Amino acid sequence: MKKGIHPESYRPVAFKDMSNDVTFISRSTVATKETIEIDGETYPLVKLEITSASHPFYTGKSKLVDTAGRVDKFLSRYGNRKK
Repeated sequence: MKKGIHPESYRPVAFKDMSNDVTFISRSTVATKETIEIDGETYPLVKLEITSASHPFYTGKSKLVDTAGRVDKFLSRYGNRKK
């Protein structure tokens, strides 16, 4: 690896999956404004919509994740075409 091109400010950061409330801690340099307290420690918080804890490929479950109402918008626009 080249010297001096990697950040030095790695620190523990909490990543929270908003679809199922799973939280895990990893080292990162990401800048955040929110914090969370886990086991008496305060960590910077990064909110994620999908992680390996909720992704169908890793869980083996088919789950429709619709955070912006796109499915409802599609159904209201096109509805049931078989009529």
